[in-house]
Amino acid sequence: MSNPLDEIKRLLDNCTDEQRQVIFQYLRSKIRLHPIEEKLNVQAEVILEAISRAGDLTLRGIRGIIAEAAFLLNVVGRLEGWEDKTPEGDRPYDFLLTDGNGDVRVQVKMQRLKSQRPMTAHEGYRFLPQDMYVVETQRTRGGSDQKTGEDTRPYRYGEFDILAVSLHPSTGDWSRFLYTVGSWLLPSKGKKNLLLKFQPVAKDPNDDWTNDFLTCVSWLRSGQSKSIQPGLPHRRKRKK
Repeated sequence: MSNPLDEIKRLLDNCTDEQRQVIFQYLRSKIRLHPIEEKLNVQAEVILEAISRAGDLTLRGIRGIIAEAAFLLNVVGRLEGWEDKTPEGDRPYDFLLTDGNGDVRVQVKMQRLKSQRPMTAHEGYRFLPQDMYVVETQRTRGGSDQKTGEDTRPYRYGEFDILAVSLHPSTGDWSRFLYTVGSWLLPSKGKKNLLLKFQPVAKDPNDDWTNDFLTCVSWLRSGQSKSIQPGLPHRRKRKK
């Protein structure tokens, strides 16, 4: 006796494109593709159409959200012995992960685009090299501290442990990331407790950047004090 599903597949293969489209629309009326359709009370096709009509600033935010989802599925989802403890709410990190040996706070950022191409570090700041990419390490929205009046958009040292940079702009692959230790990032010239807005990102793994999350965790837990990209004019060592 033949499998009913195999018979249905055979019949679909024999249908015309127009017939398959009619069948697809019928099935779409019965099946939700994702819970977000229920939450927003709208079909996924409408959501995708809205995204396709969005401006560059909105698309930057969407790419950032996709990068976080890609990190969750392609990295966190494949870690053995790790637990995702990320709390709800607005935080200076995107993920709080633990393996029983301690918590690790991860901030996920996109490699920066400029005119629809990967931006070089030299285009961020003239003193940065031309043969490196760049990531923008500040919050999307600005603001000020109610007590001190300080700008809250820049990240501060100690707000996250590992920076994960999505390399999708240069590779076209959402599963590819480079990682470095948060305390190794370059400081702002004016305020040494703040991170420099544009950080140079290696094109390939090196002593400062790795494509393996667990390697970066070992760097973090080693307590090594250094700065990425040795030899820059404002390089300094940070105390733990």
